[in-house]
Amino acid sequence: MKTIAISAAPRADYGKKATKAVRRQGLIPCVIYGGGETVSFAIDEKAVKPLIYTPNSYIVELDIEGKKELAVLRDIQYHPIREQILHIDFYRVQEGKPVSIAVPVRLTGNAEGVKIGGKLALSARKLVVKALVENLPDELVVDVTPLKVGQTIFVGDLQFEGLQFVSPATQAVCAVRVTRASRGAAAQK
Repeated sequence: MKTIAISAAPRADYGKKATKAVRRQGLIPCVIYGGGETVSFAIDEKAVKPLIYTPNSYIVELDIEGKKELAVLRDIQYHPIREQILHIDFYRVQEGKPVSIAVPVRLTGNAEGVKIGGKLALSARKLVVKALVENLPDELVVDVTPLKVGQTIFVGDLQFEGLQFVSPATQAVCAVRVTRASRGAAAQK
């Protein structure tokens, strides 16, 4: 899995007043937890944009005054009116322990149902998986070639070595929908 490095500054003051002061400086208050002590810090808004505004998932290498921490993005809180980031939660990656993360889905192949007029619909852009950091893929590649009109691929149908799906097995990943053209092709047979 891809890694992105972000430098951070530790925070000593807590509370509403201190948090507002951090935001006025153009920084985002953050916290990292799990597998040790909880650490509060602040990061620059510009440094976090490549992590948030992308379809990819990343392992984050936080540099908090020289101390390096590997983490995954757990939660982001936004202002209800402005699209300002208010707070970010990170979860510490521990060696030998599996981590849960949303991984993007990429479809490959040309579905049989699309060839006769059906429409391929992607239902899940990302799926939550659980695995050791070294086993996490950059993306989940799903082959749609055998799909006929009206058929669906569910999470339970997918098999990837070293991965356990956290997303429900009944969640649809993609499907070939019935269209007027596909109905007409079926009627002619």
